[in-house]
Amino acid sequence: MAPLTSPTRELFREAVRAVLETWPVLQIAVDNGFGGAHSQQKADWMVDVLQQYFNDNDDLQQCEVEDFISDLMNNEFDTMVDDGSLPQVAQKVCLIFQLCEQGKLTDVREHVSQLAQKKIAGRAKAAPAGDEEEAGDDEEAMECDGEGPTVSSTAVKEQSHPQAMNNDEEDDGWTVVCRKK
Repeated sequence: MAPLTSPTRELFREAVRAVLETWPVLQIAVDNGFGGAHSQQKADWMVDVLQQYFNDNDDLQQCEVEDFISDLMNNEFDTMVDDGSLPQVAQKVCLIFQLCEQGKLTDVREHVSQLAQKKIAGRAKAAPAGDEEEAGDDEEAMECDGEGPTVSSTAVKEQSHPQAMNNDEEDDGWTVVCRKK
């Protein structure tokens, strides 16, 4: 197919940004500085690089896009993506590029709008940790979708009081942290 026109290329760039900004793995890496002091700039740069990757290569397959994004995450953020989200991100970007190539710009704008709403909804759910701790000592401070590990306010308090802990180093180099009895 013919290369994207300038307005279409800009819309594709906006869509790539929307996809990456709603990708929890990248946002965690940026928020926690996995890419160093310039993590946000690296995330912005990733948008440009990914767009350019599509412009420079014909007939990209989803697996190629996955590998490219995986390499970017590994090289720039020292992050290996093992949560299963990488194929979804690559698929979404590939779909949006195909829509741009086909001239279905209304569909692309709809995807961008949906992703923007998802980003707003995802950020709105985050609450300061202080609010949780004031609710009571036995309440859980963090829970992931009702499944998986939880962190209680008691565990947080134990972490903040190292004198109440006993550290033992195991043979394999890990440090075991136990409560004093």
